[in-house]
Amino acid sequence: MARTLIRNGTVVSPSGSWAADVLVDGEHIAGLFEPSSVEALGITADRTIDAAGRYVIPGGVDVHTHMQLPMGPTFSSDTFETGTIAAAWGGVTTIIDFASQQVGEQVMDGLEARHAEAAGNCAIDYAFHQTIGGVDEESLLAIRQLVEREGVTSIKLFMAYPGAYYSDDGQILRAMQVAGNLGVMTMMHAENGIAIDVLRAQAIAKGDTDPVFHGLTRPPELEGEATHRAVQLAKVAGDAPLYIVHLSASDALEEVARARHRGQNVFAETCPQYLWLSLEEHLAQPGFEGAKWVCSTPLRSSHEHHQRDLWTGLKNDDLAVVSTDHCPFCMKDQKELGIGDFTAIPNGIGGVEHRMELMYQGVVNGEITLERWVETCCTTPARLFGMHPQKGEILPGADADIVIWDPTSTTTIGINDKHHMSMDHSAFEGFVVDGRVETVMSRGKILVENDQFVGTVGHGKFLKRGLSSELR
Repeated sequence: MARTLIRNGTVVSPSGSWAADVLVDGEHIAGLFEPSSVEALGITADRTIDAAGRYVIPGGVDVHTHMQLPMGPTFSSDTFETGTIAAAWGGVTTIIDFASQQVGEQVMDGLEARHAEAAGNCAIDYAFHQTIGGVDEESLLAIRQLVEREGVTSIKLFMAYPGAYYSDDGQILRAMQVAGNLGVMTMMHAENGIAIDVLRAQAIAKGDTDPVFHGLTRPPELEGEATHRAVQLAKVAGDAPLYIVHLSASDALEEVARARHRGQNVFAETCPQYLWLSLEEHLAQPGFEGAKWVCSTPLRSSHEHHQRDLWTGLKNDDLAVVSTDHCPFCMKDQKELGIGDFTAIPNGIGGVEHRMELMYQGVVNGEITLERWVETCCTTPARLFGMHPQKGEILPGADADIVIWDPTSTTTIGINDKHHMSMDHSAFEGFVVDGRVETVMSRGKILVENDQFVGTVGHGKFLKRGLSSELR
């Protein structure tokens, strides 16, 4: 197997940053060495990469993506092939996507179908969560099979979308009881879907059909209320592990923080769009332009303190993870389905390529530390979802998923600049951020270097995951 030596770089982990040379042997990290010791130890390699002035970080782990996801009459525009190539361009070497089940469907059928879509089509490693939209005796029994046979150790439930994936409180409690007894993480889309549907119908009846009303009919209070309910149900279920997805509102963050401070196994992620975009500047763009930024949970008002609170939550670990909820749609023929009716706009923003870049800008701006960047984007996601120490940290024996990051360069994000996702616009059009992905390695294989993708579709392997190592 080929050996690669990465020399003269600064290795970054959640616990610190230090000068070290990293030896890769085949698909794994063989060791970390003091820079002055390599010659004395007689270490040789087939290839040496000079990382002087660069950060050497773990490959990014994005635990919330939606490749080729069915939504109404269309599908999210990134396939597993295009989406994982775009992820690699952004320094991401592992994703967790979703298999789905709805009322009347079999859990294992949905998982099998998702395997068929992804197998042989991914440029990076991948795993699955299991969405359960029809909670019944059969689907509850399937949770054990997911864990023991399939390596799927997390389920996702919805408090939103009545008629599709919605579960009532009784169904949620039963699912949490089963999942908790098995050590399975329950992920929750926490919005009060019943109340939201009332507000949406009232807006349409009044003729309020522009994209901005997507956000105005999903107010932060209903995200906070649902998060409170999810936390309490998890507590009643015996402190079942709970992970709140795409948290966007201060109201919801307060509920998570309260639960964590009392020792409950509650975790939450936020996404770059909630840290950098707003209802007024983006969703409220004139005409139909705001449809580019329709996602759920929605972008929040810049006149309130949501963004400031989210950055603080990342600093103090009330927010444990930054994911993307990557779910891209083109404006043409997809988002345009909602012209004249915001409720028909496919929900989603593309961001799998830009999470590492946007969050590094938070480091430059003094919002988070360099180590916290790696912790929230690489290490904690891997730990929470049963992939550490194989993924998420530069350690001897771990998979050689490594990104060489150039802090001296800048990156311009935009449809005619850095943009490899399969969509006809960029949610972050015109953003110029500090830092640049220079080299990306997945299991010892170079995927990106010299501003070229040199990986191969089919390189990515399915990961059978263990249980979370972050539970108290």
